[in-house]
Amino acid sequence: MKIAYQALTDVGRKRKGNEDSLIANPEQGLFVVADGMGGHAAGEVASKVAVDSINEFVCLTGGDEEITWPFGLDEGISYDGNRLKTAIRYANRKVLDAVMEKAEYEGMATTVAAILVDGATVNLAHVGDSRVYLYRDGELKQLTSDHSWVNEQLESGIISADQARSHPLRNVVTRALGGKADLQVDMQSHTLRAGDVLLMCSDGLTTMVPDDEIARVLAEAAGDIQAAGTNLVAAANARGGEDNITVVLLQFVE
Repeated sequence: MKIAYQALTDVGRKRKGNEDSLIANPEQGLFVVADGMGGHAAGEVASKVAVDSINEFVCLTGGDEEITWPFGLDEGISYDGNRLKTAIRYANRKVLDAVMEKAEYEGMATTVAAILVDGATVNLAHVGDSRVYLYRDGELKQLTSDHSWVNEQLESGIISADQARSHPLRNVVTRALGGKADLQVDMQSHTLRAGDVLLMCSDGLTTMVPDDEIARVLAEAAGDIQAAGTNLVAAANARGGEDNITVVLLQFVE
């Protein structure tokens, strides 16, 4: 199985700087989206430290199974799953270290959504509200569940989906890199097939563009992921572009 990909980030229409970061490393099969938060450009620092640290650890462990696991080994997931999970926890440590080094970085943090591909197997990890979707046979399915206050209220039945979309606290995350040392990382593994498309994105896309519109853009692109990525960013900006927008699309082909 081969991967075609498109990776792009845009400042949007309301922000002066871009606090999103991404990594596309097809040689390792690694793709990461991070959405930073924190004043004085610290969000940009947090997301950049995170994606660089994840990439560093994955590259270091690509051909060496005799490595030291700094947080122990999770026997419930694969070797690549452990690489990805540990990489994110390592990145969390690096973000916390950066906070300790400079007073102006206090309070900075970042979400992460990351994918590590090996053939048809995809290991997926996420922390926060950056999302991963699967587009298969014309249907869009959200694979991740937001670590956010609003999503917790939605899943508890306290608010409706319509209320969640416009809730004033919809951007409040309950889990992020830089929050605490003992970080919980949600892990998944999926077997993909030719024709599948994975969409990774920051909430600058999903707060502006509803899922049915995302699906329509992907359908109209008819497998042209370069056009699809460009059109998704354009759709978010057309609806106001209130946040930075990052989109990574992976298309699986024979």
